[in-house]
Amino acid sequence: MPPNCSADNRTSSAFTSKLSPAADICVGLAILSVVLLSVLGNGLVLVIYYRRRKKLLGSELLCVNLAVVDFLCCICFYPLSILSSFHHAWLGEKITCVYYGLGCYIFGLCGMFTITAISIIRYLKTCYSLVYGVWLEGANIRIACFAIWLVAAVWSSFPLFGWGEYVPEPYGLSCTIAWRGYHTSAKDAFYVICSFACFTLVPVLLIVVSQCRILCKVSRFSYSLSERGIRNNLRYTEKRLSMMFFCISLGFVIAWAPYAVVSFLFIFHKENWYLAPEGFVFPALFAKSSHIYNPLIYFYFNKTFQQELRCLLLSFCPKLGGNRVGIHISRGHQAPYPIHIQLQERGCIQKKFGLSPDRTHSKSKSKGKVMNTSSNRVHGRLVYSCWGSTSKNAPTLLDNKPAKDSLSVSI
Repeated sequence: MPPNCSADNRTSSAFTSKLSPAADICVGLAILSVVLLSVLGNGLVLVIYYRRRKKLLGSELLCVNLAVVDFLCCICFYPLSILSSFHHAWLGEKITCVYYGLGCYIFGLCGMFTITAISIIRYLKTCYSLVYGVWLEGANIRIACFAIWLVAAVWSSFPLFGWGEYVPEPYGLSCTIAWRGYHTSAKDAFYVICSFACFTLVPVLLIVVSQCRILCKVSRFSYSLSERGIRNNLRYTEKRLSMMFFCISLGFVIAWAPYAVVSFLFIFHKENWYLAPEGFVFPALFAKSSHIYNPLIYFYFNKTFQQELRCLLLSFCPKLGGNRVGIHISRGHQAPYPIHIQLQERGCIQKKFGLSPDRTHSKSKSKGKVMNTSSNRVHGRLVYSCWGSTSKNAPTLLDNKPAKDSLSVSI
């Protein structure tokens, strides 16, 4: 057999799946689930942030950058891995392997650098707000985002010029940096060591140290206020915000830690008995699941995000909401407005009305009924103004059925 034939066979075998056909299908379905959930979650994040784009803060710009990274990575690269899993071999071989490896490495570094920037900026704002508070504004955050993409793109392009290489992973259905290139040449060894040390280990240490310092600072501040008996809403908001960014950082580090450990072992050991294909695929899939966590964390910790998401859903499906009318009667004779009517229409607009006994406007007198309703438009939606009279035996709370055009409330 000619030597070039054996080289071709080795190349083709590197792009062939080392898993069973059933395992290939399971891997493809797992990545497909990650893609669907990530596109849905991060797509909602991007839409919500676009709706409030004029009110974005510096840290929120970095969250937008992180959502863009997760969204584009799942759209542009993971479908190739899904199709290869169903085909039981890597499609396109060398060309698509370089495309996939380069793209995923760029987006992986962008995600790592973005979370590192979030942690450092939150640390500076929390611990040194008087010094860096003015500097950490929108323009400088945009420069930081641009620098993140530039550094990630430049460093990821080095294998295209002979420093390192993009090769199939041990299970054959994905491509990444040739971690075992450490043994091939000095240039490959330099690239592999710098990639692991400077672009993996150092960012993780910065994330962990920054988040721990932030939590200590916020905890000490909360404890000092509690000892003095001071209740501060700002303290509660700051704690929730710190916990949100802590969970984002922790989720990213935990998701990528098994893959980093396996890759580190792959650098220095030539034997691969402990790196069976089945053992390498699970850390890779677990790392890909990091694209799903962030939207769930935003929704759980961020009240503004919850309100915007609710408004977005109601704008597409108004039937999810309902008109509610609540009546609250103030006790005592000195209350200027003894009856308060609260009307919440379908949507996000809420209006409250105070009624006094001498502020009854009606065209004809009637006992115990609302005599007139009028409607105005606020931001394109109907908001009803109600006039009524007092009653001694009025109920404390009244819920009416949803109404679209008119509203009649009995008091």
